[in-house]
Amino acid sequence: MSGEVPLGAVPRPTVSSVALLAGVSRQTVSNALNNPERLQPATLKKVLDTIEETGYVRSAAARQMRTARSGVIAYRLDRVRDGIGGAVLDTFLHALSAEAERRDYRVMLYTADSDEAELRQFSRLTRARTVDAFILIETHRDDVRYGWLSEHGIPFSVFGRPWSSDGTNHQHSLNHAWIDVDGAAGTAQATRHLLELGHREIAFVGWPHGSETGDERRRGWAETLARAGTDAPRRQSLDSWQPDGILSGSNAARRLLDAGATAFVCASDSLAIGAYSAVQAAGGQGAVVGFDDTPTAAALGLSSVRQPLDEAVGWALGSVFAQLDGAPGVPGEPSLLTPQLVVRASSRPVRGTTA
Repeated sequence: MSGEVPLGAVPRPTVSSVALLAGVSRQTVSNALNNPERLQPATLKKVLDTIEETGYVRSAAARQMRTARSGVIAYRLDRVRDGIGGAVLDTFLHALSAEAERRDYRVMLYTADSDEAELRQFSRLTRARTVDAFILIETHRDDVRYGWLSEHGIPFSVFGRPWSSDGTNHQHSLNHAWIDVDGAAGTAQATRHLLELGHREIAFVGWPHGSETGDERRRGWAETLARAGTDAPRRQSLDSWQPDGILSGSNAARRLLDAGATAFVCASDSLAIGAYSAVQAAGGQGAVVGFDDTPTAAALGLSSVRQPLDEAVGWALGSVFAQLDGAPGVPGEPSLLTPQLVVRASSRPVRGTTA
């Protein structure tokens, strides 16, 4: 018995390992399994022989989902935390539902308050063959959801980039299909805009450290100020961390005004609305830019960074439909979309200058 190979010692063959051994692409292996008519006879035979030699077996769930589609894509509905900040995901969900309907699909909502709860939802929905694919949101470090869906062969794509355990992002990861908005580029645009208006004391009103998205948005502000000549100690004194919300944004802005700030780049519209109220209470001489371009920001005349959500939805759905049709689901390098600064009345020039 000593010559036996321990259970689990030999890695389970995958599409990637079959492709490597056969000397073809993942797409060619996928075509051999799902669309053999697309391949030349010799190529098809080579791939099928390799599949037989390696013992590769497709996931039962994946096979079921390819042969008996439900016409449903699942999406997690998060708990309402802030009526203003939640508008972004509301907009994303509306665009997702509209585009899915255009493709004769519908979106089914489910809830989960943790990764573990979401994995249970994955298991329940796939066992019942209720859905064909998942669109994931709210990415975070050590996210276990990708691995579960990949191991079970379930098509999915992600709005949000993968993050490592140290909080950095894996922008070149090809392990799964993802798209995200370049938050650092957005806050960099906002900071350059305020610099062009004559401001030099530009503060950042952001979320606590450890928020991956928040830290990315903070980075765009900090790097742009550094290039403009603001030294590290001064940047540190102009930086603030607080939970998302109007009241916390207002309190932070009051402290930063006392520290000499004349303008504010904010990680969200909720924080920006609070900062704008503090500026108004102090005489209205400061400038404020938010992030997300919510309807509330537009109504208040608040400059804000708009995320290209329609484009993100199109990419995410295109990816899952490609996977359902047998493609790997990663259409080239994962993409960071560039947001757009929308300038409104809150973009005031520094006192004593003209815009």
